[in-house]
Amino acid sequence: MTSSGKRPEAPREPRAVRAPRTPRAGESGGPFSDENPQRLISGRPRRDKPRLSEAEENFTAVHDPAGVRLQKVLAQAGVASRRVCEDLIAEGRVQLNGLVVVEPGVRVVPDRVTIHVDGVRLSLDVEHRYVMFNKPAGVVTTMDDPQGRRSIGDYLDPEMIAARLVHVGRLDRETEGLLLLTNDGELAHRLTHPSYEVPKTYLVEVSGRVPKSLSRTLLDGITLEDGPIAVDSCRQLGSAQGRSMVEVTLHSGRNRIVRRIFDHVGHPVTRLVRTAIGAITIGDQPQGSVRDLGKQELGHLLDLTSAAPDGTSAEGTTQGDDSTHRGGHR
Repeated sequence: MTSSGKRPEAPREPRAVRAPRTPRAGESGGPFSDENPQRLISGRPRRDKPRLSEAEENFTAVHDPAGVRLQKVLAQAGVASRRVCEDLIAEGRVQLNGLVVVEPGVRVVPDRVTIHVDGVRLSLDVEHRYVMFNKPAGVVTTMDDPQGRRSIGDYLDPEMIAARLVHVGRLDRETEGLLLLTNDGELAHRLTHPSYEVPKTYLVEVSGRVPKSLSRTLLDGITLEDGPIAVDSCRQLGSAQGRSMVEVTLHSGRNRIVRRIFDHVGHPVTRLVRTAIGAITIGDQPQGSVRDLGKQELGHLLDLTSAAPDGTSAEGTTQGDDSTHRGGHR
């Protein structure tokens, strides 16, 4: 008791410190680090179950008597147990080739259908490997460097090296952040092909105090030596001590495009971190660490590259066009 007769207040718990936008080495976790099979079942609004006549038509359209029971395919893909998967089907939460099916007895040939659960596309190929690497500065984007510099291969375990992973696109030596690795050549090709316009987000530290008009300038577009360029989004995060922080998203894969954009507007890049590819974010994954993508993350990438926005096939582009856009350093 105090002299005034009041009880002293208990010390308050310190407020949680918000995670830094740029991950620090040593931090653990990530946006999907605790993923389990049930995590795939999202809370997004679900479609109404089809009427009986529509359900019968859908069943007829997708059923293949020579195939495998759908609940078994879902369970093997890691969604949940077969019993839970049967419930998901009966509740109308599973789509085959865009059609809602409610009959657990439906059979499918996995490599002939596209399956979504609660709107999230499933990857049914258990042999492919999909990995996220949080690249530190000073690491070259090669599996092995003949000059003895640090390379991606220095961070992979023997199992990953044996899987013959390749990097999807490139980050220059001093650029940090999200780099995808996979042995799925088709997905890697689509993610780097210009016709799919895959958006990539960067946290950019630049010299000088940037004007408020910068965002509008970059959204409207500027002209570089190799042609016009505009960002998809731009957000100024603040300035201090003669430097500014900007977040930009763009889908161009041109060589060192982010650095060249800010050089052009008079604010050279002092630090560059790729934080996201589409909806896949680096989160608080420690720098220098490698982890497998979760099924929900992979589903986002598959949806992102399911069709080229211009309606063309990635295979239809000439090698000259491809070399202009694929694998450009940021």
